[in-house]
Order: sequence, then C-alpha cells, then structure tokens
Amino acid sequence: MKTALFAPVLIALSAAACAQSTAPVAVEGAWARPALAQQGSSGAYMKLTAREPLTLLGADTAAAGIVEIHEMKMVGDVMKMGAVDTLPLVPGQALELKPGGFHFMLMDLKAPFKAGSEIRMTLRFRDAKGAEKKLPVTVPVAAAAPAGHR
Repeated sequence: MKTALFAPVLIALSAAACAQSTAPVAVEGAWARPALAQQGSSGAYMKLTAREPLTLLGADTAAAGIVEIHEMKMVGDVMKMGAVDTLPLVPGQALELKPGGFHFMLMDLKAPFKAGSEIRMTLRFRDAKGAEKKLPVTVPVAAAAPAGHR
C-alpha cells in the first residue's frame, strides 16, 4: 500500500531530475540586488556552466521593461559600464556574472525588488547550430550573494 502511494512521487521527482540534468546550462548562486521604488534599475548575478557550446543572448523578465547584459571594467582610472551583445559559454567552464564584472542589468523595473522576494527570468541562448534555447530561472532578491558565491 505504501509503495503504491510513493510511486507517483518518485516518478515525478525522477522526471524533474531528468529535466534538470538535460538543461543546456547549470545555474548556480543566482541573486538580484534589492531596489527601492525610486530606483529604476537593479543587477542580477549568477554562475552559468554550459553543457555544450552556447552563446548567451540575454534574458527576459516581467519584472523589468529592459534586460541587458552589461560589463563593468576599469578604463584607465575610471570604472566604466556598458552593454554587450552576447557572451560565449564554453562547455564545462563557468561564466560568472557578478558585481564589478559581467551581469544582467534590469531597467525600467515594474515594482521595487524587496529582499526575501524573488523574480523569474528566462535566459536565452543560441547553440552551435543557430537554434535558440530558453531556460527559466528563479532569482532570489538579496542584499548580498548567497554563501559560497561572490
């Protein structure tokens, strides 16, 4: 009797695990900075590890009107930030989107980002054959990166 009750649960968990393992990219340590009502933008960060050659094209979210991939870098003695079109992902090599480097810039926020809440994003990639792939991600809003991530 107990086995019959657990079978559907085990099947569902196995299906979820298989779907996760076949995702084109592993996402770790995702987080976004809180933003007050008067702030129009925030940053989202995460570590991406591709299972195949991919190009990160960008992301979409209902939480913001505009999402761009940005890079912060020193130019002489000045920190500059600007949009980049795409980022290559090498299989098995982590690409870290972090403060002070590459990150997602979320602009025209639809509502404040409160610590303890989360936003949903859809990451967009292009594979070596030119096909677009999408990966939904839930991003917690926090004042700092999760433990073990920068």
